[in-house]
Parts: sequence; C-alpha cells; structure tokens
Amino acid sequence: MTPTPRPAEVRPSRFHGEYKVPGGKLVVVDLDVEDGLLAGVSVSGDFFLEPDEALPEINGALAGMPESTTPADLAAAITASLPPGAVLFGFSADAVAIAVRRALAHATTWSDHHWNIIAPTVLPTHLNVALDEVLTEEVGAGRRNPTLRFWDWEEPSVVIGSFQSVRNELEPEGVARHGISVVRRISGGGAMFMEAGNCITYSLYLPQTLVDGISFTDSYAFLDAWVMAALEKLGISAFYVPLNDIATDQGKIGGAAQKRLANGGMLHHVTMSYDIDADKMVEVLRIGKEKLSDKGTRSAKKRVDPLRRQTGLARTEIIAAMMEVFAERYAATASELTGAELAAARERVASKFGTHEWLHRVP
Repeated sequence: MTPTPRPAEVRPSRFHGEYKVPGGKLVVVDLDVEDGLLAGVSVSGDFFLEPDEALPEINGALAGMPESTTPADLAAAITASLPPGAVLFGFSADAVAIAVRRALAHATTWSDHHWNIIAPTVLPTHLNVALDEVLTEEVGAGRRNPTLRFWDWEEPSVVIGSFQSVRNELEPEGVARHGISVVRRISGGGAMFMEAGNCITYSLYLPQTLVDGISFTDSYAFLDAWVMAALEKLGISAFYVPLNDIATDQGKIGGAAQKRLANGGMLHHVTMSYDIDADKMVEVLRIGKEKLSDKGTRSAKKRVDPLRRQTGLARTEIIAAMMEVFAERYAATASELTGAELAAARERVASKFGTHEWLHRVP
C-alpha cells in the first residue's frame, strides 16, 4: 500500500520593511508572523552599532511580540534589550520600530501611494482653508489619492491658527485700514499674513500611515524633505528650526502646521514668505516681545526674509521647481479639484469657516 504523502509545511510569508533615517542610515527589517507574533526577526542596514552582540539582542527582543504592537512599545523593547554602553549611530530604536511597522504594512512609505499634484488656482482664502479640511477628509476616507495642493488667492488675508486669540493676534485698526480678510484654519501654529503673490503656500493631504512611528516633531522635517531638495536645487540651503520653522542662514523663510483627523487623514501645510510687506504686516499683526524672545531677533521685520531676494526668481518659477521635484521624487501626477470637492468646501465655508462663531471661538 502506497503511503499518502504528507502535505508540505506552509511557511509564513516573509515580510520586508525599510526606513531611511533623515540625515542618517538605512534600517531594514525582515520577519515572519506566526500565530500573530513576530518571528525570525532580522535587523540589518548600513548603520553603526557597538557592541556587535547588540544586534542579536535587538532581534531577540522583537521576536514573540504581537504584530499589533505599537511603535512606542517596539522601541521600548529594543531599548530595554541593549547592553550597557551600547551605541547606535545613524539609527535608533524608533527607526527599527518604524521599519517593523512598514514590514507589517501598518506603516507606509511614499512609494506605497499614488500621489497627485494640484497646481495653484486662485480661490477665496475662506475656500482655501475649507478645502484643507475637505481634502484631508477625502484622503482619510480613501476617496482621493494623497495630494499636494498649492494655494493661490487675491484678497489680502490673515489666516490664524486654530487655538489663537483674535483679540491677541490682530490689530483691529490695521485690519480695517488694509481691508484684511481674517480666517481661522483647522491646524495650530501662528498667524499667516497673505497678500496676492507675497508668499508660497501648499498643503499636503496624506494618510497617517505615512508617519506611523515617526514622532510629531520629526514628522515635520520628514514631510518637507522634498521641499528642502527643491530649495537646494534653487541654490538655497534650508533647514528646520524646531518645531515648525523653516529657515536659512539669512533668516526664517516659512513655517509649517499640521492636523490629524479621526478618519486617518492628515494635513501638513506650509507658508513660505516670498515678498512680504513687513511694514504692513506689523500694522496688521500683534507680534510681541515674547513671540520674538526665542527667535534671536528684536524685530518682527527681520524675521521676514523673502525668497525673492534669496533666489532672484519669480514666484511662479519657484513653485514650478517645487512641483517638479515632488513629481520626480514620488512619481506624482497632475490632478484638479472636483466639482464635488469645491461644493463641499463652499458648504463648509457657509456652515463653519465663514461664521462668526468659528472665527471667534477663541476670542
């Protein structure tokens, strides 16, 4: 009697994740998942680690952990496994945790998504702010690809942060004299003084999986790495000043803000000064000594260092260069606002962003 052959053992699929530390090294993780637990974990990369014995300790610390373990708990387990005096150069326990989460598809990379770019379109400032909320919701719900959108507008405006006080941030006489439209956005951070053509503003709508495991602070520089590359291409060496200022050795050129929604969508937007009228700005905004105290300057005017002077280029040329770098890096394709998105944003202006209650929710 011929014996029945035993079925071949099915080995779980091998998972692979990579994370390039900004300014640091590449971390690679290969692992299996058995009964919901990490197994066969192998951490590798072009980083430096002392002593050598620390690497198997890291692998062993991760083995047996549930695949649903949070990035913070993964990093804590790695840190606890390290021998006294261990040195991690070019990477960190957090970086390994991110690579693990990417291997398990809990975290994503830029290349995991199809990115779109929406070129500048002149719209009322209230509508621009409302679109930030609508498009973030659309990306979080999976109805729109992750998208980079450049703003454009005509009316002079001030866009204040979600938690700023109208009374404390604005000079009523200056606002009235210069016909300023005042709008409150959904993200935190400081006030933006905006006249037609005086700054460059863009919004990035993304799934929060892209920043899974990355600290709130580090996510700013991570999401704007392409901007730094674009500025470098234009001859500007820019850097982040924590938490959210973008600067060069000649001064501040911009600031970023973020908002994360419950449906998994995330907004990251930036305003960079191009040719701001500093005299008018200080007539409209109240920029006190406490605000300037940690900026190393005594004058608000000195904090505005326009891109026009540093590049000698037209605003449209700078935006074009930024769009080109983003498209090249992430294989992004052109997109437009849909009729439904614009209609939703107009409704949101009527019900929220254009109302006295929203603007003055922090008097």
